Order: sequence, then structure tokens, then C-alpha cells
Amino acid sequence: METTRNLLALEDQVCFALAIASRSVNAVYRPILEPYGLTHPQYLVMLALWEQSPRSVKELGAELQLEPATLSPLLKRLETSGLVARNRATDDERVLLITLTDAGAGLRAEAESVPPRIIDKLGMSLDELEILRRSLWRVIDAAQGAGGDQALNGR
Repeated sequence: METTRNLLALEDQVCFALAIASRSVNAVYRPILEPYGLTHPQYLVMLALWEQSPRSVKELGAELQLEPATLSPLLKRLETSGLVARNRATDDERVLLITLTDAGAGLRAEAESVPPRIIDKLGMSLDELEILRRSLWRVIDAAQGAGGDQALNGR
């Protein structure tokens, strides 16, 4: 006898697996980032700035695929904690530049311990995590190509 597959089974939904994975991985990051005074979204901002600083808010938003309404409060909190400075560009006052402070730049060396600790906590090999990362970017690209979010850039 043939059984009919339930297309609406919760455990079979990609969106459900991605949502649970995201929350679960962020929960692994939380206690590791706490001593640095960073939330996971703030950590992502710092990663982008450690790659290049200064950056405009617009550039950061594009890189992190965050809307200004989400990014601005993160930047204000990072500024309050002394890790970044927000200043208007001298050549165009409409552009708000985000620059690492000395404290923000100095935090990079300490934060180098974060990725190995996350890998250890997850108990997965680097190869497994690389395959997962590539697969996730394929899903992101496919979703964005299907109109999942017109404003965001794919990889």
C-alpha cells in the first residue's frame, strides 16, 4: 500500500530546520561572546570592520545584509561601548562612516579565539562545517534569486 507524503510535515520544512539551526548556533555563540561584551549581531559587525575600517553604514548594511533600521541600533551600542566611532564623511556629510576605535581594533586579537571555540563546541570537523557553509550560501543564493529578498546581495 502506498503512503501519501505529508508535504506540510513540520520536520520536513527547510525553513524550520534553518530557523532552529540559526537559534541553536547563536545560543552556542552567546556565552563565548559575552566576556567581550558582544551580542552575535554585534560580533558580525565587528568581523566586517576588522576586515575593513572605516566603512560607511551603507557598505556595512550591504555586506551584512542588514537594513539600516536593524544596523543603526547595533552601531549605536558598539559606539556606546567604545568599540567604534560614527562620524560624517568630510567629503559628503550624507555618508556616515563607522571606524574602529583603538579598543575595537584591539579586541580583534582576543576574538581570534572565538572560531576555534565554536568549532569545538559544535563537535563538527572543519570539512563538515565548510560543506555546510557552502550549502547554506547555495540556499541563500537560490532564495534571493527566487525573490526571497530583493534588497540583499548573494554570495
